[in-house]
Amino acid sequence: MVDANTLEQHEHSSGSLPANLHSAFKWHCSEHIPSLNIVMEKYVHKITGAVHYHLASKNTENVFLVAFRTVPGDSSGVAHILEHTALCGSEKYPVRDPFFMMIRRSLNTFMNAFTSSDWTAYPFASKNRKDFNNLLSVYLDAAFFSRLHKLDFAQEGHRLEFAEPNNPSSELLYKGVVYNEMKGAMSSTNSVLWQTMSKHLFPTTTYHYNSGGEPEHIPELSYEDLINFYKTHYHPSNAVFMTYGDIPANEHHLVFEELALSRFEQLNVTIEVKDEKRYLAPITVEETYASDSSNPDKCHIVLGWLLGNSTDLSELFRYQLLSSVLLDNSSSPLLKALETSKLGNAPSHMCGLEDSNREASFMAGLQGCASAASAEVEALVLDTLKSVAAGDLPQELVEAALHQLELNQREISGDSYPYGLQLILTGLSTAVHRGDPIKLLNIEPVLAELRDA
Repeated sequence: MVDANTLEQHEHSSGSLPANLHSAFKWHCSEHIPSLNIVMEKYVHKITGAVHYHLASKNTENVFLVAFRTVPGDSSGVAHILEHTALCGSEKYPVRDPFFMMIRRSLNTFMNAFTSSDWTAYPFASKNRKDFNNLLSVYLDAAFFSRLHKLDFAQEGHRLEFAEPNNPSSELLYKGVVYNEMKGAMSSTNSVLWQTMSKHLFPTTTYHYNSGGEPEHIPELSYEDLINFYKTHYHPSNAVFMTYGDIPANEHHLVFEELALSRFEQLNVTIEVKDEKRYLAPITVEETYASDSSNPDKCHIVLGWLLGNSTDLSELFRYQLLSSVLLDNSSSPLLKALETSKLGNAPSHMCGLEDSNREASFMAGLQGCASAASAEVEALVLDTLKSVAAGDLPQELVEAALHQLELNQREISGDSYPYGLQLILTGLSTAVHRGDPIKLLNIEPVLAELRDA
């Protein structure tokens, strides 16, 4: 349960109280982030405890995102199937696929939905205020008042069909949008390897499972399971709202309250990911994957480490800095060792830091190896890390990595996401894990701390 009063007592407010504060929300803090040219504000809904982070900017491309902590306890794909099914009509818009109708008809610059390992998010962006408000109405209704029709569950999740539709004597096959999507996804060697590593790095928490759904387990999900998951997870008490642009926070609050939040009370359930149990000693795991080649030298040999809590921002930036120093380019010591090794044909795609989970992890290894090369690959990685730990590292590599951390925060990349959405997604995992995304985005104090270390 999120206690807004407790949050208010324990959180130090900075900045000045915004004008025209909506009576349903408590203001907690505002912080100017000069490097991003934004003022980031935090609010909490008084009744439900829903958290809202607003990135105030002069940019007319406004962005909205609502995210829910979705923590599955199996690999049935419940969070993924719910993400799809929630968009198939709602209380106010009881039509087939209002989401896809709006994609065609609106002036949006971005519309989508995402399922991560422990959250599900519904973001959109638009430069037109009328269009933005129309989309906001559709999104809020889909998120909080989805109709979740049983036929939509069969379409998006799983169902049985005859292999030949007009022949009832033909074989019965499982079909479904998510089922078919995950059959394709889990045919990828990298997806299988990632899921295998996660399964063993996280033996007891939600990351042990495939949040997208394992094809062999998706048919185990019932319609009733979907409804129950929706009732507990898609609730304002379990939600994080994030907005960006020149529409002030109080205008968002007016719409949030009128269209959704006023209809809810606080949910007395806390959804979170617990700390993972640690192994007493390193473990070695050998598993197989499907291959269309009989070449014996197609093994992936990867080492993985479970690190600390990703909401500890000082530690998080140290992890990012170290990963950058080790793997950023061909002169980085660990990447250089892996690229020049004859033990495999390339560094593994798993190499690097995963910091979006509640606890971060780091992996390194090779692909295209002989099965007998495990001990040698392990020694190669560990010896390289020992050399770095002993101080055998040029200072200019560290300075370059620090500079790159700073650039990564400030740059407007050329990918398909609006800039405001890029900023929101950067802070989203930290916000979902009840950390401080304001400190995450305002990187200057942490950079100064790292340079002094």
